[in-house]
Amino acid sequence: MTSTNPATGVDVQGGSLWSRAPYPVLIADLHPVLIADLQGAIILVNEAASALLPQARPGTPMADAVPDWLSSAHAALRIPRQGAAAEPAVWSGRVGDRVFEAHPTVEDSGTVLWWLVDTTDHRLAEEALRRERERTAFLGRASNLLLSSLNLERCTNVTAQMAAEHLADAALVVAPMRGNRLPIVTCLGDGNPVASSAIADPASVPGLVEALQGFPPVPTRWVDPRTVPDWVVPEGFGAPGSIVVTPLPGHGVPAGALILLRRADGPGFTPEEEVFARLFAARAGAAMSAARLYADQSAITDVLMRELLPPSLRQVSGVDFAGGYRPSEDHERIGGDFYDVHPAATEGAPSLVVLGDVCGKGLEAAVLTGKIRNTLHALLPLADDHQRMLALLNMALLNSHHTRFATLVLASAVREGGSVRMRVTSAGHPPPLVVRATGEVEEADTRGTLIGAIPEVRADSADLFLAPGETCVLYTDGFTEARGGPMGDAMFGEERLRRVLAECAGMPAEGIVERIQMVAAQWVGTGRHDDMAVVVVSAPRSHHLSAVNGHTRGRFTA
Repeated sequence: MTSTNPATGVDVQGGSLWSRAPYPVLIADLHPVLIADLQGAIILVNEAASALLPQARPGTPMADAVPDWLSSAHAALRIPRQGAAAEPAVWSGRVGDRVFEAHPTVEDSGTVLWWLVDTTDHRLAEEALRRERERTAFLGRASNLLLSSLNLERCTNVTAQMAAEHLADAALVVAPMRGNRLPIVTCLGDGNPVASSAIADPASVPGLVEALQGFPPVPTRWVDPRTVPDWVVPEGFGAPGSIVVTPLPGHGVPAGALILLRRADGPGFTPEEEVFARLFAARAGAAMSAARLYADQSAITDVLMRELLPPSLRQVSGVDFAGGYRPSEDHERIGGDFYDVHPAATEGAPSLVVLGDVCGKGLEAAVLTGKIRNTLHALLPLADDHQRMLALLNMALLNSHHTRFATLVLASAVREGGSVRMRVTSAGHPPPLVVRATGEVEEADTRGTLIGAIPEVRADSADLFLAPGETCVLYTDGFTEARGGPMGDAMFGEERLRRVLAECAGMPAEGIVERIQMVAAQWVGTGRHDDMAVVVVSAPRSHHLSAVNGHTRGRFTA
């Protein structure tokens, strides 16, 4: 059956609308369509529009039959001028729980065709994409902030603050138990992280024990926020309405747990938000675990470094000792040069000075210096027999996995009246230099083979006597082989070192060390150099009046 509206020329056929003039398009029943005049009276509706808008019937004003947003849109339309293109316009709004776009076509005849398109799913998809982009951007910012520092405290604070600002009303980062206390960092959404600790049982919070052990989190719907203990709820927060407890996964060992709180008067956590919280926690846990691992390794390194660093020297049994060390690289603290002074075990016995140079630079060379120093320390009962000490040390190095060798000089020094008696033995090392009170510089007559290279070592010892004010200087070839000077490639050399020492006659041991280091640094400038180590042994010009055997500077008399 076909009928025609004489006013509009529109056929109504089986619920479908054909537009002869002025609507040269097929209007399908798949989308709601209605036609109205400019005064707002509805002329026609198709079946889809009737189902969507039950009150929209021919002759009914749009204000009484359609949502306000569509009625207002219709009232805002204008008829285009003769020959002018119609203004493109799209309105959107809700019809029930769905969202529609309304596309109008205005004709000169004074009618408007409204084509309604359901965009709910499209908008939901766009909203989901927008949220996903925001979350991806948030996770990117979080990763950048968390990984920009290996400081554990900073990583923990960033974790708590970002979680409180973007995921919840408050956040707690709970670290593994320390004794009977739980370390906690708490942050409100508009506040700063606050560190504290609580004497608490993790089992009092559902899922916290499992989270601290790295197990998957308990779903938030299983956690009654009314049962959480007071230490979980920040002061002034109010009643919690929803809680998430999720682990902070680390590298093999969990870094802790993250607790998220939302107030009772706000929305709870959705399953999607719980999954996102776990994604954030995974990044935070990795960063915190790396920071904790770095902190542990740094602490171990500091302990080992203290053992490898050259010691601070002082006066021992009336003999002045001073030392200085400069590694080959300014950013390093240890290297292949080393020295030690071992005070005598009994009064009147010589103290032992060791200065050496291991082949190579940096940490690997420093490890071998530690082995040599420890071995020599174990051989101190043989300190009077330099040759035997060197032979046993050589055997120890040959039997180790190290393929490096070393040069050494041993010096025994004991105070005898106002003078100092010394025995020096070189094992492949530059012989010590003696600075007399007159400014004359002598080379000790000692030679020997290096350590750790051949099965047997040979070394000749030399006996020395230092009068008051005289010194014996032990040094490594980092000084003599340092390149620099005006052209930047000249060696410092032994002769230049002798001239510097001649100028130091009568100076205290510490002053001589500082002078040698200063001149060498000026010579090298910004150029490269090997490790530099120096030890100065001096016979003091005066008698020491300290009652503590020279362990302090005390007072002196002429």
